[in-house]
Amino acid sequence: MPMTIDQIVRLYRSAGAARYGMEAITQEQHALQCGLLAQRADAPDTLVAAALLHDLGHLLAHTLPESAAGKDDLHEYRAIPFLRGEFGDAVIEPMRLHVAAKRWLCAADPAYHDGLSPASRHSLALQGGAFTTPQAADFLAQPHAAEAVQLRRWDDQAKSPTRETPGWEHFRPVLERARHCLPSESVRPEPVHL
Repeated sequence: MPMTIDQIVRLYRSAGAARYGMEAITQEQHALQCGLLAQRADAPDTLVAAALLHDLGHLLAHTLPESAAGKDDLHEYRAIPFLRGEFGDAVIEPMRLHVAAKRWLCAADPAYHDGLSPASRHSLALQGGAFTTPQAADFLAQPHAAEAVQLRRWDDQAKSPTRETPGWEHFRPVLERARHCLPSESVRPEPVHL
């Protein structure tokens, strides 16, 4: 059964208070920062929603007994059953592809790898490392690959312990508009004021 927006927000406010891996922020801060970066880039609501929810699978994975340190938790897939039916592909597919986008960026731009945080380099190794040339071509051929790459860039930038963001009440209308939104129905977000 899909999670409601209220359930998602509650999960981020509770389990999301935990530290975001080896970063100096919480999971909730990371999500809100990523959403803010997407909104400031004038991304459509569906992509802002994907930015907010892209690591939801981490929160779900850590509630399961089989989660283990030192292994890839496949978080990009874990959230899909909890979102499908509430959100469409314009939200879910960039989320599903954001790990592959990191692997593609490492293959396409060696300087990108050098700019990754130590935590992102560690997770990259667990996730299979940079793509080979055939893997990179396969990634680019997928629908929503470009959106996933943009999401990945916001993901990398959303790790500041001092960045102020609006809270979930600001983003709730974005999530509501993104629900069941078909690609042709994507709408631009409201401006952000801090």
